Amino acid sequence: MGLAAATSERERRDLVTREVMEESRLIRFVAGPDGAVVPDLARKLPGRGLWVAADRASVSTAAARGLFARAAKAPLKAGPELADLVERLLVRRCLDQLGLARREGALISGFEKSAAAIRGGQAAWVIEAADGAADGRGKILALAARQPSPPEVCGAFTVEDLGLALGLENAIHSVLLAGGRADRWTQEVGRLAGFRPLRPQDWRQAGSSDRPDSVTESGPAGAFDGRGSVS
Repeated sequence: MGLAAATSERERRDLVTREVMEESRLIRFVAGPDGAVVPDLARKLPGRGLWVAADRASVSTAAARGLFARAAKAPLKAGPELADLVERLLVRRCLDQLGLARREGALISGFEKSAAAIRGGQAAWVIEAADGAADGRGKILALAARQPSPPEVCGAFTVEDLGLALGLENAIHSVLLAGGRADRWTQEVGRLAGFRPLRPQDWRQAGSSDRPDSVTESGPAGAFDGRGSVS
């Protein structure tokens, strides 16, 4: 399953490249009452939508070049911090989605439960804390990589982020089960991927065993390259 798994019913034109894209690949902005450019991630605020590709470079370019004001034909203000604001809002939306998924029973946590869901082909996403221990993470990711249809992987949030969102003290290993909630999460985290990497750069080495059905928290070690393959 790729980041573009869920489809959008409408297309819009990116202010920066002028390319027509699906709404799921864009961020909607509107003019605020004080003339500031306001991100509208839920696409519900009143006013004319100003659409920019969902990545940091595009939002920063639109702000720096005055493209919001030009498109709106109004003196709109968009500061250099706009991309950071969009990232924070996207993080909040992604974490809120995970909290909803847990309450609905669509997200499970813990090493053994996550591993069982991956083996059973139920996992749409493996969600690992960015600052969790490399050994346990490597075993989970190596197991996921050996599945016939490997789940997507997200490591964009810390243990603290996930703990607050899920109401858990030690949220390190989680699995988002396939279904409607996972489809909605895919759209949200797909936009976030334009602002921060979904896999931290330091995810380079961890343990795994040779057989998926023997992966345990204390199992033998192997080498994981951080991109879903085992060597």
